[in-house]
Amino acid sequence: MSKVVLVTGGARSGKSRFAEGLAEKYAPLRGYLATGEPGDAEMAQRIARHQGRRGPEWQTVEEPLAVAEAIRTHEGRFNVMLLDCVTLWISNLLFRCPGGAVEALAHVENFAGSFASLKTPLIIVTNEVGMGIVPEHPLSRSFRDLAGEANEIIAAAADEVYVTISGLPLRLK
Repeated sequence: MSKVVLVTGGARSGKSRFAEGLAEKYAPLRGYLATGEPGDAEMAQRIARHQGRRGPEWQTVEEPLAVAEAIRTHEGRFNVMLLDCVTLWISNLLFRCPGGAVEALAHVENFAGSFASLKTPLIIVTNEVGMGIVPEHPLSRSFRDLAGEANEIIAAAADEVYVTISGLPLRLK
């Protein structure tokens, strides 16, 4: 079994930079599994900013839905893989799975269940979205709850868990 690290935190908390720093401790070639899609100009700028931080030692694999399958496909190709991020993956699943949150959570459970068979170290980035006010809209509440459940499942299966606050990492597990 390979090492699995989860990095969580709020928006703009430094979690992606911290996760990239962890991955850079491994020799190139590093895999970057991106779940975000450039659906609008602002998201395209975010993606470009993340890509700009990484050099040629990184190879990006874009996969908005079949995350576990993408990791299995690229297993052994990289010295480390970084998945960024679970929250966007959950959002993609919630909007595209006919079974909604129940089906999306099944994908997360399948993903976490695959950790024991991994040979390549995996670093996972996710957002901590449940620390604010209760959202007014039912879909927003469903997303918040699903993201929280997904984070719990992944954290329980991970070897190490960090939270970043104001750019500072704190090891939880």
